[in-house]
Amino acid sequence: PSELRCNLFTVLENINLNKKLSREDYKRALPLLQQRLYDLEKACWDNGNPTIIVFEGWDAAGKGKAIAALTQRLDPRGFRLHPIVPPRTYEQQHPWLWRFWLKVPNRGEMLIFDHSWYGRVLEERVEETIPEKLWRQAYRDIVDFERVLADDGTTILKFFLHISKKEQKRRFRAIEANPLEAWRVTREDWARHKRYDDYLAATEEMLEQTDSEYAPWVIVEATSGSHARKKIFETIIAAMEKRLGPQAPPRSEADQSTVRDADLRAVMESLEEAVV
Repeated sequence: PSELRCNLFTVLENINLNKKLSREDYKRALPLLQQRLYDLEKACWDNGNPTIIVFEGWDAAGKGKAIAALTQRLDPRGFRLHPIVPPRTYEQQHPWLWRFWLKVPNRGEMLIFDHSWYGRVLEERVEETIPEKLWRQAYRDIVDFERVLADDGTTILKFFLHISKKEQKRRFRAIEANPLEAWRVTREDWARHKRYDDYLAATEEMLEQTDSEYAPWVIVEATSGSHARKKIFETIIAAMEKRLGPQAPPRSEADQSTVRDADLRAVMESLEEAVV
């Protein structure tokens, strides 16, 4: 990446994590954002424009909720979701990016990655499961991988959901306090939490080494889940509109049925909260 683009990044520690959006404003905006994303998904499918959306970020930063909101109203025939886990034994017998090449999108398809090839320069690096030579070499491999896909017409967006160490601890405790959710926080999660500063340094270098005009990183202030999800929607929508250009479906004024849907959903959720 050029020195100019690298200088665009503010140190993660200096990101304003206090940005907020009220739940009521988010609930009102959500149906319109979902409808617009659905229209763009269909337009990209019709025009053969593939899209890759990568989610990285801290444990408990809200990646799952963001993905759920994105996909709730999409046509399931037009997207695929890939939750990425450590490579299996047989996958380790191939070049390390091989398993991701197998998952590249078809023409017009949208792919969403819950974690991705960036595990190579984050968890595998910090936990020292691979030699330093390999994770340093991975920066070049990743940049080349993304450039090939972008040159072939793929729109690539990469989100890093950022929360503070204190906020992560608070969320872990809140999840553990719920008997139905406590299983989600593991010993490995707490171990990574203790190494927050090590992961922070690795993330800083990852952002610097792999940001590009054709595959940009977007840092999402995720203390407020509503703010984070709205920012993600708006970023994806803007990128898909830019990619489609004159082929993008026109933005229509919010039709009354969509507005009523937003209002009804807000009222129903308020009633449910009141009952609880």
